[in-house]
Amino acid sequence: MNFFDGVKFADMVRMGAHHLHLNADYVDSLNVFPVPDGDTGTNMNLSMTSGAKETEANTSVHLGKTAQALSKGLLMGARGNSGVILSQLFRGFGKAVEEEEQLDAVKFANALEYGVQTAYKAVMKPVEGTILTVAKDAANKGVEVAKSTTDIIKVMEAIVEESKASLKRTPDLLSVLKEVGVVDSGGQGLVYVYEGFLACLKGEELPERMNMDLMEDLINAEHHRGIQGFMSTEEIIYGYCTEFMVKFEDDKVKKHPFEEGGFRQDLSKFGDSLLVISDEEIAKVHIHTEEPGDALNYAQQYGSLINIKIENMRQQHIELVGEGYVANKTKTITHPYAIVTVAMGTGVAELLKSIGASAVIEGGQTMNPSTEDIVKAIKDVGAERVIILPNNKNIIMAAKQAAEVIGIEAAVVETKSVPEGLAAILAFNPEAEVVDNEKAMSRAAAGVKTGQVTHSIRDTSIDGIDIKKDDFMGLAGGTIVISNPSLDEVMKTLLATLIDEDDEIVTIIYGEDVSEEDATKIADYVESTYDHTEVELYNGKQPLYPFILSVE
Repeated sequence: MNFFDGVKFADMVRMGAHHLHLNADYVDSLNVFPVPDGDTGTNMNLSMTSGAKETEANTSVHLGKTAQALSKGLLMGARGNSGVILSQLFRGFGKAVEEEEQLDAVKFANALEYGVQTAYKAVMKPVEGTILTVAKDAANKGVEVAKSTTDIIKVMEAIVEESKASLKRTPDLLSVLKEVGVVDSGGQGLVYVYEGFLACLKGEELPERMNMDLMEDLINAEHHRGIQGFMSTEEIIYGYCTEFMVKFEDDKVKKHPFEEGGFRQDLSKFGDSLLVISDEEIAKVHIHTEEPGDALNYAQQYGSLINIKIENMRQQHIELVGEGYVANKTKTITHPYAIVTVAMGTGVAELLKSIGASAVIEGGQTMNPSTEDIVKAIKDVGAERVIILPNNKNIIMAAKQAAEVIGIEAAVVETKSVPEGLAAILAFNPEAEVVDNEKAMSRAAAGVKTGQVTHSIRDTSIDGIDIKKDDFMGLAGGTIVISNPSLDEVMKTLLATLIDEDDEIVTIIYGEDVSEEDATKIADYVESTYDHTEVELYNGKQPLYPFILSVE
């Protein structure tokens, strides 16, 4: 194969997303720290699913247009650092091929290399031994092989082979990986995507038989966006959400041979939000159309129709938002300034709002909000200027992407914890310019010491600390300082690590699994042991973290 077009690339994306989807749990299991986040596979899967959905809905024979659809879907769906880096890899790829109708081996490899350059620029301090390294090594190998062959399959084979080799080398570049005995989780996720690309180019099946799980993810994402989007009911052009499956029949397929790309292209004239996935027995279709019968009649030429579901989206929209709904896109500015932040726990959200947050997006360690989630929250507030507080290191990059695309003056204060977010909000000045607030809030966040208590999800050893599954772990500024089955012992050690003689205020936020009585005992212990400090106690109702501490 010397060339491929946009339709073929869409198939590559679908298979890459599918392969990652099947292996997301394994990627999660590679997370280095034994805290209950394990979210790299989840984040990459959700990000790639968003890209695949946008690609399916906007596939074009023109490769550049299909690549732009993937870039857009990944950009808005990006979650966590791994998802954002993945989106940047294909954002650069999309820019490199924007004008190309089809790609040859050299242009394909060069585009991957340009994607790597784009991703490295997007990361403030690139770390080797991560997904960036795997992407760089694989792209470099692709460029090298493309100089000696025009066969795209051979180039993709070399890319996959080198990505696997690079992945195996990641522990040599990142000591914490070697200490725990795993390879980089983000790099593993990228390998799965590239393996899907290769399988599609070679016309081979993936290790597991194709199933419809990915299609369900795509449909759910489409419903979430389509029904709750920024339009009024009257603006819905294609009013019927139509899903069905075609069970292939030999006599019909002999008369009308089935080819997924052509099938998708033909169906696209009946509506939008088109998703198609197939195996050797069945094709599953999702489409928004004004004439469901036309799509059904066309598909029936390949076999019998089963599992037909047609829903009136206009009626759904009315039931969801009410008869008097005014489209989000017509919302007028209601606030000159807004602070949008992220947190887990209703009590934490209430605390943040009580001191000045305009909106709190539910999310955190186990569910990082996407770029699109953050953009939507900002739009819902309706402000002229916005400060974004991610409150988690794995949300910072998505927050920055949201700031870039929102279309109003925006800044991200890189808060990595709820205590940092609280300190930043208290430093906010509604009369100051965005850039001045960003500086002042960043200084305030940097002056806070954060402690967190969670539980271990597996046996491991990090920095000389032996950790057993289900132990409580104390983290000071993100570093594990103690692991012990006793919560009291963990709290005492963590407090001793955090508090010194110059500190004045200790804020204790207790989680949903901690009683008020037990939390009060901890507060009393702090007051009696560190009598130079003032203690503030809040019920954050956060999951997974029994205690979050702020010391200043």
